Amino acid sequence: MYEVEVKVAADLEAVASRLDELGAEHTGDVRQVDIYYDAPHRDFAETDEALRVRREMRDGETETRITYKGPLVESESKTREEVETGVMDGEKADTIFEQLGFEPAATVEKDRRFYRYDGYTVTLDAVEDVGEFVEVETETDESGVEAAREGAFEVLRALGLDPEDQTRTSYLGLLLDDASE
Repeated sequence: MYEVEVKVAADLEAVASRLDELGAEHTGDVRQVDIYYDAPHRDFAETDEALRVRREMRDGETETRITYKGPLVESESKTREEVETGVMDGEKADTIFEQLGFEPAATVEKDRRFYRYDGYTVTLDAVEDVGEFVEVETETDESGVEAAREGAFEVLRALGLDPEDQTRTSYLGLLLDDASE
């Protein structure tokens, strides 16, 4: 499966109001803490890959998942292969990676508000030390990437946002860019 995602910087309150006007379904809020790892055998910055352990807190419960993100497969959006699985104990997952030589590279923390609109997930993200963003995403197979991307652009337009303003850099990349300045 491919995750087709378009992300733009935006005023979250204005977008939330517009989503309410459009009748979008608010599906929940979460706090996410993502630890990204560097690999001992290759440079993920060069290969455009990512490995993370995500802790997601919702309603007093914590869920942990491991995610591998492959390189971008097109230049028009943030479309990439994504493989994800849940784990029972996030701290043990961290220990396994570290014992194998994977080193924590950075931690990205964000508060997220999720909506469903027109077949897409619309996420309002407040990312610590980075800013406020709206993501419009869906999953598809390889043959549906272009149609999914164009649909995401239409959702952005309905929200009063311009797809031409999209940011293709990950939150990790934005955080590391800010830290290096």
